[in-house]
Amino acid sequence: MTDTPSVQPSPPAPASAVVQRMPRFQLIWLIPLVAAIVAGYLAWQTIDARGPVVTLTFRTADGLTAGQTKVRHKAVDLGVVESITLAGDLSHVIVKVQMQRAAIAELTDRARFWVVRPRLTGTNISGLDTLVSGAFIELDPGLPAELAGAEQRREFEGLEEPPAIRSDEPGQTFTLRAARIGGIGSGSPVLYRDVTVGEVLRWEFGPQGQDFLVTIFVRRPFDEFVHEGTQFWNSSGLALEVGANGVQLHLDSLQAVLSGAVTFETTVDARATPISKPGAVFRLYRDQDTASAAGYKRRIPFVTRFNTSVRGLAVGASVNVYGITIGTVTDIKLQFDPIGGDSHVDVRFEIQPERILDSGQIDLQSPLEVARNLVKRGLRIQLHTANYLTGQMFLGMDFVPNAAPANVTQLADGTIALPGESGGLDSLTSSATAIAQKLSQIPFEALATDLDGLLRGAGKIANAPELTQSLNSLSQTLNSVQEVVRKFDASAGPAFRRLPEIASSLQATLDRANKLVGSADTGYGGNSQVQRDLERVLSQVSDAARSVRVLADFLTQHPEALIQGRSGKGG
Repeated sequence: MTDTPSVQPSPPAPASAVVQRMPRFQLIWLIPLVAAIVAGYLAWQTIDARGPVVTLTFRTADGLTAGQTKVRHKAVDLGVVESITLAGDLSHVIVKVQMQRAAIAELTDRARFWVVRPRLTGTNISGLDTLVSGAFIELDPGLPAELAGAEQRREFEGLEEPPAIRSDEPGQTFTLRAARIGGIGSGSPVLYRDVTVGEVLRWEFGPQGQDFLVTIFVRRPFDEFVHEGTQFWNSSGLALEVGANGVQLHLDSLQAVLSGAVTFETTVDARATPISKPGAVFRLYRDQDTASAAGYKRRIPFVTRFNTSVRGLAVGASVNVYGITIGTVTDIKLQFDPIGGDSHVDVRFEIQPERILDSGQIDLQSPLEVARNLVKRGLRIQLHTANYLTGQMFLGMDFVPNAAPANVTQLADGTIALPGESGGLDSLTSSATAIAQKLSQIPFEALATDLDGLLRGAGKIANAPELTQSLNSLSQTLNSVQEVVRKFDASAGPAFRRLPEIASSLQATLDRANKLVGSADTGYGGNSQVQRDLERVLSQVSDAARSVRVLADFLTQHPEALIQGRSGKGG
């Protein structure tokens, strides 16, 4: 066997390296690229949206937080607070706010800033939503029409209280002049027929502090109800009236009691006047009655004089005729003469003839002639008590029967002087005093003395021994007469025989009786002092009884004399 050599396989040829080229752009690179573009866009947008930094000053930073507190207008974010620092004098805080570019047009001298936080006042409750979202700064840019001529600003003094009226709320503002404002303040409601139609914006002192100037805002369409003849009055608090209908409590609303209120009314006649322009000035009266009286255009000035106390009479008191108010008191002044010591009180008042006369009847006669005719008929001005609890007084134009003649004059300024008489409690006191004076003139003490003497004299006569002896003698005589009658019945003869004795006894009795009568005539007869004193006492008693009877008859027929006096009428 022949060995055949084995054939070894040749090793495989080494593999050649294959180089593959990677693509130059990968899709994953789009992610950081897009992120960079978005970041750049956001950064550009943020920078582009950034507006100026404004500075606000507040009294306190209560509720404000740097980096969180927003600046908003109608719930739209316009900026954010960057920093809050304390002023160097520690009187306020300085708030830096980064505003957005969209708010640049609103940053003018007409803009107002305030912090919206929960508030509870006498007029309303606001900012309750900030209990969850937190406080924020509200921006009121002002009316668009006002922004055209406004100046750009970057520093503002923030309001401590929210403004009552926003600049974009439709309506008009008016100014009221008042001597007193009572409980009226910023935020007090303005009422029209018990409906809240506006608010009080602010009040301030007028020139030289004589009056208050109250600025009010009336919302549309109620501002069209304000005419030139509209009357405004203070309706704050409660009004308690005690009159013929009992006790009446007047209350406009609870809000008016807590924060004060202003009420206005436009009468039918006032609606004929033009609608008031914005900023018109009106008078704010103290109550509705005073405001209603001010609506009468025609006024006639009068003055009257009192020589008695006018305590309880005040300026603004009513002037009544037959219980109807026709005017008001305008001035009360004491006129005192230091030399002569004479003094009196001049009370000036005004009468509105439109209250009692039609417009066509007012000018038919002159006021002076009308006053003279009324005074001739007994017209007098008297004081009357309006309230016995408070002592409040008013003037009454009363017709006094049998009044003494009086003159009516007209002063240089046209004021008509009317005669005045005391009335009310003074008149009642005067009548009581006159009655007391008349009663004091009756000599009650002398009458009592004389009557006591009369009774004593009668007692002496009754107890005199002569009278007792005379009565005993008379009794014996009667007994003798009875005995004579009996014996005469028994036997006429014996009786006749005793007649001389009986006659002698009777004669003796008559002598003693005559002696007694003579003694009584001497001591108590017509020429005696007792008789004269007794006649004088009886005369005085008769006169006193006659006076009391006449006075009683007169008071029965004229009971009003206790208040008005006899007025010169004879009794």
